[in-house]
Amino acid sequence: MNPVFSILIGGILPFGAVFVELFFILTSIWLQQFYYIFGFLFIAFLILIVTCAQITIVPCYFQLCSEDYLWWWMLYLTSGSSTVYLFLYAAFYFFTKLEIIKPVSGLLYFGYMLIASYAFFVLTGTIGFYACFWFTRLIYSSVKID
Repeated sequence: MNPVFSILIGGILPFGAVFVELFFILTSIWLQQFYYIFGFLFIAFLILIVTCAQITIVPCYFQLCSEDYLWWWMLYLTSGSSTVYLFLYAAFYFFTKLEIIKPVSGLLYFGYMLIASYAFFVLTGTIGFYACFWFTRLIYSSVKID
């Protein structure tokens, strides 16, 4: 499997899992509205965890089948690439929903969204890494060397 294809496509599904909740979160942060649906946010977070785990285990299996043992960072980037889509959605939200005219306010918005995107990158990348780490330990624990 092409690593660039895996990294670019691997981020679409985790981003799709939190896409709707992201709109409500951005609206509550930047448009001073209240966010009440924390139960749905928790469910979306669980779906994000499962999606990140599944989207990285498949390329991990293909890499291990091709005897590529350097899977660590590529799979961290695979699930972490959803950050690109998150930041692009934040830019889309800035230009369509917000009425910010001053450059300092725009710089502040994109600075905060860059920090939030980095935190999301670390979260999703770590979830994907630990899922693949658990997967490789599970499949290699049953191998018997005699």
